[in-house]
Amino acid sequence: MTDRTTLVTGATGNTGSRIVSRLTALGRLVTAASRRPAARDGVRAARFDWYDSATHADALHDADRVYLVPPIGEPHPAAVMLPFLRQARAAGVERAVLLSSSAIPAGGPGVGQVHAALADLFGQWAVLRPSWFMQNFTDQHVHADSIRDDGVIMSATGTGRVGFVDADDIAAVAVSALTDEPAPNTELIITGPQALSYEDVAAIITEVSGRPVSHRPLTYEQMRDHLATDMPEEFAVLLAGLDRSISQGAEDRITDTVERVTRRPARSFREYAEDVMP
Repeated sequence: MTDRTTLVTGATGNTGSRIVSRLTALGRLVTAASRRPAARDGVRAARFDWYDSATHADALHDADRVYLVPPIGEPHPAAVMLPFLRQARAAGVERAVLLSSSAIPAGGPGVGQVHAALADLFGQWAVLRPSWFMQNFTDQHVHADSIRDDGVIMSATGTGRVGFVDADDIAAVAVSALTDEPAPNTELIITGPQALSYEDVAAIITEVSGRPVSHRPLTYEQMRDHLATDMPEEFAVLLAGLDRSISQGAEDRITDTVERVTRRPARSFREYAEDVMP
């Protein structure tokens, strides 16, 4: 086993925290990097901020592979990520695994620009393109907040369906992408086992939790304006546009990536809800 380190950015987030745990369980050396690093047994913690280049060299110390979580809410992540990735390559990082989105192809908006550049920068790479997270309905997210506060899910998705995926399954695929030989050198579209509408999700949450939850359909403009109260307008436009794409069928698909890579079935939304909701 290599004695070099895997750098995990966003190490306190949904996927990063799970990846750190899985890598350490495999006996891998890990640098857990975030803006507010938390000490963990057997893990090197490093302060890391995409917008503070003074934090980058220390985070990269001894790293030969890196898991990349783009800066949240940044409509143009390539501007801050590509200089770091060039620094990482010069520092000896050989493999990069990027968290992107099923909704954003290579060369597309936002992180799609980073996706397009990854293969040119690294000989070993993978781009994870998960569908929308199941955790959006239970953790820190606009949908989870509206469920807790008002018993509603607001979206501009209409009756469009999404293959919602558990962050645990994304993390399992990510660890394989970071450790398997040879490297994937491809994109991996990751979904759960079912495509569900937001109406379906609300019904499952109602059944499992015993608390009434409904889906409130919004227009694209209403969703854009709703989101813009809590985030930059340009990012709100992007997210509302993704909702509109869902309404047109863009996310109505499932893949076998989780089962093919991890050799176990992806968790369904009902299984997830029964596990995390009272």
